[in-house]
Amino acid sequence: MFGIVRPCGHRLTGGLRSEWMAHLCGLCLALRSDHGQLSRIVTNYDGLIVSVLTDAQTERSAARRRTAGPCPLRGMRTAPVASGEGARLAAAVSLVLASAKVRDHVADGDGAFKRRPVAAAARRVAAGWDRAGARAGAELGFDTAVLVDAVDRQPGTEALAGPGTPLLTVTEPTETATAAAFAHTAVLAGRPGNRAPLAEAGRLFGRLAHLLDAVEDQGADAASGAWNPLTATATSRAEARRLADDAVHGIRLALRDAEFTDGTLAHVLLAHELRTSVERAFGAATCAHQGHGGQHGGPPGPYDGPGAGPYRSDGPYGSNNPYGGGNPGAPGGPGGLPPGFEPDPPKPGRRGFWAGCAVFVGLCCTCKLCCAEEYEGPWSRKKREGCCRECDCDGCPDCCDCGC
Repeated sequence: MFGIVRPCGHRLTGGLRSEWMAHLCGLCLALRSDHGQLSRIVTNYDGLIVSVLTDAQTERSAARRRTAGPCPLRGMRTAPVASGEGARLAAAVSLVLASAKVRDHVADGDGAFKRRPVAAAARRVAAGWDRAGARAGAELGFDTAVLVDAVDRQPGTEALAGPGTPLLTVTEPTETATAAAFAHTAVLAGRPGNRAPLAEAGRLFGRLAHLLDAVEDQGADAASGAWNPLTATATSRAEARRLADDAVHGIRLALRDAEFTDGTLAHVLLAHELRTSVERAFGAATCAHQGHGGQHGGPPGPYDGPGAGPYRSDGPYGSNNPYGGGNPGAPGGPGGLPPGFEPDPPKPGRRGFWAGCAVFVGLCCTCKLCCAEEYEGPWSRKKREGCCRECDCDGCPDCCDCGC
């Protein structure tokens, strides 16, 4: 699964974890019911927010939930899952956006997509997802053409971008697509007054998703020579962070202007968890159980970062770093590490689409995706937690202390 909103289970308290899982399973089952088993591979954390927003604006009724049968991802347990138009809209949006992702891989010739037979098969799958998403969207009164148009405009926008191009010019197609999807949740819920604020929230969410994806992939893109919006427009990470913080703040303000029957889960995901996503992407913080010490995954320490600490050039010890760092006479030598220490191994690259699909199936069949302490993301190869895993960490900050 993929997406920028990946909440830790221990932060979703008071029944919110069960609600979140109900929407995640509801999206997966809506994909299976309407579009077949293969389409379930496009289940993603961000798509379920469309279902969450629809549900948050809808009056409570028994029709909002149904009991799903046993599933390997739930340890072969039954569970109440979200049903109805919100889950179906989330499925339609996920299909169209996943289709765009496949076509992007084909156009870039990533991994196995360099091979013509694989690229041809991927195009057929993507075209099928486009048609399925359009059919489902039409049944819900949502024209997925706005999504397809935004996706089709993205390559042209990127081709024209260069140093000095405003970064928001590159993110505009994504913003337009997510704004349309968020706004339509108000139509499904019968709350037309919410269309404007939710469109604004969606626009900023799309901006944030594009920014964080660019930040997280910049190093890998530089190594592989792939196009990256930050590099192409010569945008600093500090400026990207400013834009990301502004987007999170704007989403909070937009949510305040919308009327919800019960907007608790939507608020937690779009206000608190988005803040955590920004911190995670920029390496500023992680949950306490995920590591300690700036350079190894935790909050940055006082001596982390370039030019920091007592051995900086203007520090009390000048450049005489006893642990190397360019001092040939230091115990660590030119490598800059103390004797006996080895540098961290290079991170593995992303898997191709089909290889990731094969790993995803394996994770599903072994229940690791759901219950493992830790597993490797099927496509990104980043470390993930099983979404049903119980976490007893009590060191994370109180995510509800926001004053909003």
